[in-house]
Amino acid sequence: MKKQTILMLAIFCAVTFVTVALSAEAVKQSVKYPDGYRQWALVKTMVIQEGHKIYDMFGGIHQIYANKKAFDALTKAKPYPNGAVFVFDLQEAVSKDNAISQGPRKFIAVIQKDAKKFADTGGWGFEGFKGDSKDRMVTDMKTCFKCHDSKKETGYVFSQYPK
Repeated sequence: MKKQTILMLAIFCAVTFVTVALSAEAVKQSVKYPDGYRQWALVKTMVIQEGHKIYDMFGGIHQIYANKKAFDALTKAKPYPNGAVFVFDLQEAVSKDNAISQGPRKFIAVIQKDAKKFADTGGWGFEGFKGDSKDRMVTDMKTCFKCHDSKKETGYVFSQYPK
């Protein structure tokens, strides 16, 4: 009986250790919520309307923000340094009285450069946050990277600075 108790305690401790270690790894790999991003540089605004090939997933008003590191690299056409962050703020497009305005936020998507931490995805970490919350949406960064991989020549970034 004493051996069974010790064995069960050892198994419990091992499982707890593995769970904590995996949770710590998940936090280490995660992209942080970009507090204050609306004070960053606004790089681009566009509206994806019904009929566009990405409308079902990304229809609405797109506003792309860049932190200082991302903005400096973008405007100078330099490689993105670690710490560069872009935010894609997607809001519903509300049409009324011949004007299109911002509706409720659908989500924000964030890409964060850290070549070591996110080596498997071109040096970028990817995350999405639902609506106005900090509820995470991305379960596999490689899914996001599949699309961004098509933009390798621009550092895996879709937006370019308007000239």
